[in-house]
Amino acid sequence: MSTAARDASQSNIFRSMKDITFEQTISHQCGVTMNDSVEARAIAEFMGLKPNVIVTYQPAMIRIDGTGKLIFKMDEISEYLGREMTAETFEVNSSTHYGRMVRIDDNTVILFGNMDEMFEYIE
Repeated sequence: MSTAARDASQSNIFRSMKDITFEQTISHQCGVTMNDSVEARAIAEFMGLKPNVIVTYQPAMIRIDGTGKLIFKMDEISEYLGREMTAETFEVNSSTHYGRMVRIDDNTVILFGNMDEMFEYIE
């Protein structure tokens, strides 16, 4: 992992309370917090290559945040990691998430920030 990926001056989601403005709006953001592990680092590094994704590294966790939706493809992550990544392993490494998480199939997990988009995937 590059030094830039861990550089605290990089954009991240954490802000001081004095810098937060509370608004009555919908952000359409979504994200996942992962326990820091080899798998989570690979997922974070891979997702960090995508546009509009912010990865924040903390001592024991990694946050992956986005707007609209985050699509996690296990075959793409497996290729990046160099070994098989399953949806089950992804879920084990996930500590918590916000937005609606939908497991489309064995290869695809999507986090939706826009709840209207996810309705086509649930019954």
